Amino acid sequence: MNPEKLHLIVASLLGVLTLIYIIPVLRRDLMMLQQNSYRNERYTRWFNTSGESTRPGRIMGCIALFLILVHHLPFGLTGLVAFFIVVGCMVSLLRAHYKKPLVMTRRAWRILLTALFLVYGLTAGCWFLTHNPVTTCGVALILAVASPVVILVANWLLKPVESAINRRYYNEARDILASMPDLKIIGITGSYGKTSTKHYLHHILSQQFDTLMTPGSFNTTMGVIRTVREYLKPYNEVFIVEMGAKQPGDIKEICDLVYPSIGIVTAVGEQHLESFKTIGNVQRTKFELVDALPSGGLAILNDDFPFVANRKVEGVDVRRYAVNATANALYTAGDIVYAPDGTYFTVNGPDGFKIELHTRLVGECNISNLMAAVIAALYLGVPEDKIKYAVEKIQQVEHRLNIKRTPGGITIIDDAFNSNPDGSRMAVDVLSRMTGGQRIIITPGMIELGEKQEFHNRRLGNHIATNVDHAIIVGHYNREALVEGIKEVAGRIPDGNIHVVDSFAQAQQVLGRIARSGDTVLYENDLPDTFK
Repeated sequence: MNPEKLHLIVASLLGVLTLIYIIPVLRRDLMMLQQNSYRNERYTRWFNTSGESTRPGRIMGCIALFLILVHHLPFGLTGLVAFFIVVGCMVSLLRAHYKKPLVMTRRAWRILLTALFLVYGLTAGCWFLTHNPVTTCGVALILAVASPVVILVANWLLKPVESAINRRYYNEARDILASMPDLKIIGITGSYGKTSTKHYLHHILSQQFDTLMTPGSFNTTMGVIRTVREYLKPYNEVFIVEMGAKQPGDIKEICDLVYPSIGIVTAVGEQHLESFKTIGNVQRTKFELVDALPSGGLAILNDDFPFVANRKVEGVDVRRYAVNATANALYTAGDIVYAPDGTYFTVNGPDGFKIELHTRLVGECNISNLMAAVIAALYLGVPEDKIKYAVEKIQQVEHRLNIKRTPGGITIIDDAFNSNPDGSRMAVDVLSRMTGGQRIIITPGMIELGEKQEFHNRRLGNHIATNVDHAIIVGHYNREALVEGIKEVAGRIPDGNIHVVDSFAQAQQVLGRIARSGDTVLYENDLPDTFK
C-alpha cells in the first residue's frame, strides 16, 4: 500500500477514535467536578492533591501523543500503536465502576455538551486550517489529555447561564414558600448527625402532621430549591430542611430563603477542615442557622460538643440536650441499656419530665440524634404515646451504624457513608460491645480534615487497637497514620491481625479468609471517588 495512503488511513482512524474516546474521558472529569460541587477552585485543588495527573489513563494518553509526534519512525507503525493504546484506555474507562457515579442533571448535560463543542470545534478548526490529518489527530489527543482544562473552561463559560437559571429557580421557590405562611420550617445542621436526625424527626412528626423533608443529600441551597419546587405541596404542614455547608455563608444563604422558626445543631466538630480551616469557622457557620431564627424561635443544641456548649445564644428559646455533658443541658439521656433488639433509654427533661423509649437503633450518636427529634416533637405538641410508637418503629438509616446479619452468622455494622473523629470513635465503641466473636474493622480512615487529618487518623488507630481484634486498612490515603496509631498501643493487636490492602475488593478477600460465624464486622467510612 502507498505509504501516504496508509499514513492517511491510520491518522484518520486514530483521530476518529480519539474524538469518540474523549466522550467517556470528559464524563469522568465531569463526575469529579460534580463531586466538587461544580466549583472550579475545589476541583483544581482536588486535581493537584489527588494524583489525578499521573493516573494510568492520562499517562497512556501522553504516550500515544508522543508516538504520533515522533518523526524519525514510520507513522504507520507509531500511529497504529497509539490507536491500540487509545482503545485500551477507552475500554478501561467504560468498564470502570464508581461509588458516586455521574448524575446527568440538566446542568451536567450543559457542561458536557459545551465541552464537546469546544473539543470538536477546535479539532475541526485545526483540520480546516491545516488539512493535515496528523496535526488534527495530535490536537484531538492533546485535548483528551488536557480534558480537565476543557471541563473547567466549559464550566466557566456557563457561569452566567447557571446564575440566571439559579436566580429564576430561587425566585420560584421563594414565591412558593411565601404562599404558605402557616408552614412550620425546621432547619437541621451539624458537622455530623444531621441526616439521621432529619429522618428520625420526619418519622416522629409524620404521626401528627403532614411532613416533608429534603430528600437524600439535598442539603445545599440548590437542593433545597429543588425540593421546594418539585416536592412541596400546599397541604404540607411541616418542612424539615437539612442544611449542609462547605464554607462560611452557605447556611445563611439557605436560611435567607426558607426562614426557619426551629433550628437544630447536632454537632460542631473537626470535619471539612480542608475548606473551613479552623473549628471556629465551623462553629460560626453552623450557628448561622441559630442566628437566623426569629425572636419567637427555638434553638435545640447538642451540648455534648464543646463548640456547641460554649456558644451563647440570646433572643430565642434555647433547649440544650446531652448524653454526657449534662451540666447545663435541659434534656438528658439516662438508663441506657443496649440489648439484642436495640436500645432502651430515658429522656429526662425540666420539671421532672421523663419519657422511656425503645429503639432498634444502636450507638450513643443515635440516642443523641433521637433526643433532638424528640425535643422538637414535644415542642410542636406531638403526644408522648405517638413519640414512643414512632421511635419504636424507626428504621436504621442506610450506611449510618446500620446493623445487618448475614446468613453465615456474621453481624455487619455499616457505617460507611461518612466518617469523622467523633462518629468513628462511637462506631468503634459499638463494635467493642459485640463480644460474641472476633471484632473486625474495615476502614480507609477519615478525610477532609485538613492539617489535622494525620492526627485524627492516628488517634483512630489508637482507639482501634484497644477495642478491635482485626483491622483491615484500605488504600494508601491514610494507611501510614492508621497503622502507626494501632502499633503505638503495643500488644493489643498482633501485627498479623493488621491487614493492609489497596481496595475494598481485596478487603473482602481478607475478610472471607479470617471471618467466621459469630464475628462482627464494622465498615467505617467508604472514601468517595474523589479520594480514591
